[in-house]
Amino acid sequence: MNFIEGILLGVLQGLTEFLPVSSSGHLVIVQSLISGFQQPGVLFDVMLHFGTLIAVILYFKKDIRDLLQSLIYNAAHLAAFSKEKSDDILIKRKWCWFIFWGTIITGAVGLTFKNQIEKVFFSPTISACMLLVTGVLLFMADQVKHPIRTEGDLNLPDTIIIGVVQGISLIPGISRSGSTIAFGLFRGLNGETSARFSFLLSIPAIIGVTLMELGNIRFLSYRECAVYLSGMTAACLTGLLAIKFLLILIRKRNLKYFSFYCWFVGLSILIHGFLP
Repeated sequence: MNFIEGILLGVLQGLTEFLPVSSSGHLVIVQSLISGFQQPGVLFDVMLHFGTLIAVILYFKKDIRDLLQSLIYNAAHLAAFSKEKSDDILIKRKWCWFIFWGTIITGAVGLTFKNQIEKVFFSPTISACMLLVTGVLLFMADQVKHPIRTEGDLNLPDTIIIGVVQGISLIPGISRSGSTIAFGLFRGLNGETSARFSFLLSIPAIIGVTLMELGNIRFLSYRECAVYLSGMTAACLTGLLAIKFLLILIRKRNLKYFSFYCWFVGLSILIHGFLP
């Protein structure tokens, strides 16, 4: 893999990680078209995901800071604040616990089915089939009428369901952002709340997967490390733009257009695979 291929794959990751069309699925499909492409384990894919993680941290830095600050306030602090501010702090503290439990659930699902997921991770056919599933989820989510629950209404059942869905989205072709946002909408959460929780929940999950793959760095040459770094940087910069674009689309409830895209790509790959 050369620098141009690394950067192009990084751009692809940055766009497809946050637009609900499955970054893993697209990476599997495009990588299968690159002659001689190989990586130790799934290290390159994980490093691209780490690039988009940096984008999430940069974009939601105020939310992350507020969540962490909410953990240090005690009863005396809360009593000194207005009711509105103290209620907001308590909601953010509750979100911290929901992110913690959602991460535990995601990790449990991922570790339980780790071997099965790795077996299908490099299959364009599986990725294509899962893109069709993602398209169905997005189309159905777009049909949900008037989801009105806000950040204060997020609860443990929501967290459990979204955590399980995030674990399942490790399968290439199942969009992590698309599936978790879709199930948030199915639960009646509004689009902005679903998207924010989805992005914040992704942070510890991606950090965990990155740490698990870091050992494979020893198999890379200095040149390969530079290629991986260029891809990660491209993913981060592109991801920042994609987050903003997705949040605009979520407010306008236009997810169905992404479902058409997922169906088109999925069916195209399947048809191509059956052709002689």
